[in-house]
Amino acid sequence: MVVQSEVRNVAYRWRWVALAALLVAEAMNLLDATIVQVAAPVVRADLGGAAAGIQWFSAAYTLPFAALLVAGGRLGDRLGRKRVFTAGVACFALASLLCAASPDAGVLIGARVVQGAAAALIIPQTIGLIRAMFDGAEMAKALGWLGPVMGLSAICGPVLGSVLTDAWTWRVAFLVNVPLAAAVLGMAPAMREDRAPRPPRLDLPGTALAAAGSALVVYPLIEGDTAGWPLWTWSALAAGVLLLVLFGLHQRRTADPLVEPTLFRSRRFPAALATSTLFFAAMNGLMVVIVLQVQLGLGRDVLTAGLTLLPWSCALAVSSWLAGTYLVPRVGARLLFCGLALMLTGVLTTVAVYHASVSWPLLGALALVGTGNGLFTVPFFTAALAPVRPQETGSAAGLLNAVQQFGGTLGIAVLGTAFLHEASGTGRTEALRPALWLAAALLTATAATAALMFGDSDAVR
Repeated sequence: MVVQSEVRNVAYRWRWVALAALLVAEAMNLLDATIVQVAAPVVRADLGGAAAGIQWFSAAYTLPFAALLVAGGRLGDRLGRKRVFTAGVACFALASLLCAASPDAGVLIGARVVQGAAAALIIPQTIGLIRAMFDGAEMAKALGWLGPVMGLSAICGPVLGSVLTDAWTWRVAFLVNVPLAAAVLGMAPAMREDRAPRPPRLDLPGTALAAAGSALVVYPLIEGDTAGWPLWTWSALAAGVLLLVLFGLHQRRTADPLVEPTLFRSRRFPAALATSTLFFAAMNGLMVVIVLQVQLGLGRDVLTAGLTLLPWSCALAVSSWLAGTYLVPRVGARLLFCGLALMLTGVLTTVAVYHASVSWPLLGALALVGTGNGLFTVPFFTAALAPVRPQETGSAAGLLNAVQQFGGTLGIAVLGTAFLHEASGTGRTEALRPALWLAAALLTATAATAALMFGDSDAVR
């Protein structure tokens, strides 16, 4: 008993070191995603390949991340969250080295798939490990660090990616992950191991259906335009939708589902999933096509592309802090509709002020988009998890993160394809506009599904 007590005290003593490791891992994931979005056109120019490769450099990461995220959480429940976390970080570092050394686009895309799968092992363990090492007010304080770290990473990612690529090479942008991963692994022994008291069985058929269905939906959306939309693209889309439907039916019937079936007892949580998918499709897709327009349409360098996104990122960080600290406690979840309205206004303003150049009005419009982004995100997750019961929280949080990544992948595929199609047909200077109108349509649809998240009694609370 004395030995167990001493181990527990040592683990608790180093809880803040362990928290630092978890936060660095969260930042590493976000930095990697945003760095590549900015550097992708330069990567393609260096390695060659089809224009669709620009979309795959991001989608190859987010797609396996989305498809395996919930399964990664279940694996941590079963094998131990610390063990799965450290294995994921080590795999992420090795995949980053392979990315940096890639001789061609195909190898890079394959390495990005491995990175995404590794991230799906890392991210779901964070909250469980924090809960294992912190109690009471300290746990709330520890969880409170996640938001600022994610906001700072959103700001630093595009700028860091553009600076590294401009000063040296895009390969250095991937090598940044190696010292970060080494630091995390060095601090990982301070973590306390944690696993579910009743470890669930892994739903391998459900995981396979989700991964295959997602891939079959995204692949033709990216490759279809280049191929001329032959019959196989539509067949793949239909097959992907069918597999996702089968995944839903499987989850209702299996004894050990990836997703708690009770989450779908009312319309509110399914509406939250649809809202998350549409919103992050608009946000991620819009960010990618702006970078493409600055570099491919205007012929500017990667540093200009990164700095163009800076007003968006800074406004996002500030508005997220204001929303979480002041506005949501006073206004409530209806603030998310104000955020959507501001984002839509920013997108429409971008359509109006864009005249084939990067101008102060354009930067102002992007700051408006970022402000709305922050005002939406904080109340959205609060409202999405409000109807969720304690035993459903882990499954709900994992599923929300998964559809967020899947929505981002769809946005990159759809808006990116719209941009590249227009750029090849009518010239690159005006190619941004169709993608902007698509983003506006997605935000409008987001508002419609968000309204379904609220019952009659709390729609305006």
